[in-house]
Amino acid sequence: MGMLGLPFLTRMEGFSAKIYITEAAARIGQLMMEELICMNMEYRQFYGAEESSGPQWMKWEELELLPSALRKIALGEDGSELGGWMPLYSAAHVKDCISKVQTLRFGEEACYNGILIIKAFSSGLDIGACNWIISGAKGNIAYISGSNFASGHAMDFDYRAIQGSDLILYSDLSSLESTEDIDQSSFSDDNNNWEELINSLSNYDESVEEMEKLAFICSCAIDSVKAGGSVLIPINRVGVFLQLLEQIAIFMECSSLKIPIYIISSVAEELLSYTNTIPEWLCKQRQEKLFSGDPLFAHVKLIKEKKIHVIPAVHSPKLLMNWQEPCIVFSPHWSLRLGPTIHLLRRWSGDHNSLLVLENEVDAELAVLPFKPISMKVLQCSFLSGKKLQKVQPLLKILQPKLVLFPEELRTHVSFSDVTSFSVSHYSENETIHIPSLKESAELEIAADIASKFQWRMLKQKKLNITRLKGRLFVNHGKHQLLPENEPGGSSQTRPFLHWGSPDPENLLAELSKMGINGSVERCMTDAESEDGFTVKVQDPEKSMIEVRAAVTVISAADKNLASRIVKAMENILEGI
Repeated sequence: MGMLGLPFLTRMEGFSAKIYITEAAARIGQLMMEELICMNMEYRQFYGAEESSGPQWMKWEELELLPSALRKIALGEDGSELGGWMPLYSAAHVKDCISKVQTLRFGEEACYNGILIIKAFSSGLDIGACNWIISGAKGNIAYISGSNFASGHAMDFDYRAIQGSDLILYSDLSSLESTEDIDQSSFSDDNNNWEELINSLSNYDESVEEMEKLAFICSCAIDSVKAGGSVLIPINRVGVFLQLLEQIAIFMECSSLKIPIYIISSVAEELLSYTNTIPEWLCKQRQEKLFSGDPLFAHVKLIKEKKIHVIPAVHSPKLLMNWQEPCIVFSPHWSLRLGPTIHLLRRWSGDHNSLLVLENEVDAELAVLPFKPISMKVLQCSFLSGKKLQKVQPLLKILQPKLVLFPEELRTHVSFSDVTSFSVSHYSENETIHIPSLKESAELEIAADIASKFQWRMLKQKKLNITRLKGRLFVNHGKHQLLPENEPGGSSQTRPFLHWGSPDPENLLAELSKMGINGSVERCMTDAESEDGFTVKVQDPEKSMIEVRAAVTVISAADKNLASRIVKAMENILEGI
């Protein structure tokens, strides 16, 4: 659903960011965007094009007539959000948006700018929905959004793929509406029973609970049909739609009912076909059907048997010729402001035997406001849109990250006071937080040709072997590599030694004395000179001078041979390579 807003971003002037998305999510999202445009065009054909000054409802005299709840949505809390409304994007915008997207197949890696490796893993929430890992030379970041551990249609949340990540950005806010209490003590750092922790994540109670919700909706739908009413189910999430379609057909067969099921959507035929071609994004139970030769979803067989009728539009001749009531209809749009749902609601709103099924994400009171007075029954049901709060701590305990970025909104719901195995920082919207370095060092791959020419030198003070490197630094697929340098004519010049540190005056005099050079030390006394600076005046064999400063050492000698001997003495007492 979040992809529906992407064209608003990509159509902005100057937008040039890279967008990564799974192949399945991109195709399903594109179909949903195309259908939204189609419904909007139908709306404009019926009500007329918008005026250049904006739609009629945005005029103040119209806004003042709106119910308070709708006025709050239109204007915002403080009445300043009216100017934020934008016209819907066009088909050209969607085409341009998709052209800027890089799709990833299941398990595929993408390399950004040679530095970062990006990979998607199933989140279990819906077909193609995923969590991400971004890996670089100095660490990796895992992004966890709404996820489901035991899905009835999509591949389960692959949390094992992000174990051991350096940083986890946790952004699943779906549990904010939950009022559940959490026993924080059971998941402190003292709890190292990994089997218990894993079982707490992978139990199938949630899956059973979701199936019970679907069964309840189906039973209510069957009751309405038996009473002579029809059922309208606006399409929202693809996964819920596919499962509900499957279950209702099963319930009808068990009840020996021969009631038509219509799917009225301009993209339904292509959507249903596509979902049957991506087994890699489906749960194991559905993948097993592939090997047995059965369709991944039951709707394939039901459409062939003409128990389900897929219709592109509510005014389609095919629908008009085969229309029968009572019936069960799946159609967009869940907002009840666009698409076939408007026509069907106007037809059935006065029938107390008919049923409207909505998800809890929709404010039912506001949704049905234009259709009042309404006699048809309204059933609302919530489906999992993320992890439950009690699974947050055991999940993070199993993942074992170094640092977790956790939403400020969930601070009061989940406490990490007893957890010491990883650090936790809380983030808020429009606030910048500073993250410590994930790794102190990065790995460097060195070519064998370079490694064979190493000239190791032992550092005297730290007892450490050190050598100099020469080559081309190359970054590829998130790895730093040092490759041989292409030298003209195959020749290579010997590089001079590189020294560092400040010489000790007494050690310098001693080393000079071994070479038959005698001198005396004078300390620098002026304020401008460093307190570590000094001068060595050489008297024998010839007069010369060594000036040592904080950043430079100057040797002044008339005889080149004497100067070379002094340099050698300096090299003997300094660290260098």
